Amino acid sequence: MKVTIITVTYNSAATIQMCIDSVNLQTYASIEHIIIDGASKDNTVEIINSHPNRVRKLISEPDKGMYDAMNKGIKLASGDIIGILNSDDYFCDNYVVEKIAKTFMEENIDALYGDVRFVNPSDLNKIVRYYSSKKFNPDKFKNGFMPAHPSFYVKRKFFEIYGNYKIDYKIAGDFELLLRFLYCNKLKCKYLEMPFITMRTGGISNNSIISNYILNKEIYRACKENRIKTNYVNIYSKYLIKVFELLWNKK
Repeated sequence: MKVTIITVTYNSAATIQMCIDSVNLQTYASIEHIIIDGASKDNTVEIINSHPNRVRKLISEPDKGMYDAMNKGIKLASGDIIGILNSDDYFCDNYVVEKIAKTFMEENIDALYGDVRFVNPSDLNKIVRYYSSKKFNPDKFKNGFMPAHPSFYVKRKFFEIYGNYKIDYKIAGDFELLLRFLYCNKLKCKYLEMPFITMRTGGISNNSIISNYILNKEIYRACKENRIKTNYVNIYSKYLIKVFELLWNKK
């Protein structure tokens, strides 16, 4: 069983080598790493080409945003399973892909997801948040919750059946796709209680009040397009729920 890992980059020179190294160190042999670069103006592409790696396909050209770039990677993918690894992120250990592939081979599932951990960009040993997908269920989409997208791995055939990421979303295209796959089309999905990915804080969806406004507006749109009844009170209530969960975890 081949696993395709898609990495989207743009001016990622500061982090791309660590991302690639974490793929190189995976114990699972059958990995296809595809990198879609948005015509970076720094030396991202030079870094990718200058070290031995498992990158099977590399494209560097302008795109229409990160979801367009992800779709390019999906179109090129030949793996049985597809997952996304952002250029700022890296696998938590060397066995993550092996455990993912083993689970797909041993169980009758269409997709799986796990947890991610967030670290301080200036101190990668300092975990500032742990995103657990354990309590997620599809009914929580109406409140703006979703499983950790960087930990989501799914059989490639479902992109062909149910479609790719919608490129007119700026931030919540991953939310819309997961909603469409897991809620609307009820893919058989399993949760693995383990951290898959380490992410640096400061991502596009949480780096400003404006970004959060756009995110929640797009979440509402995704629910409406997929005929899930919700409202902005439900969606914004997730912040209150997160506060209670944070306080509970500290006890």
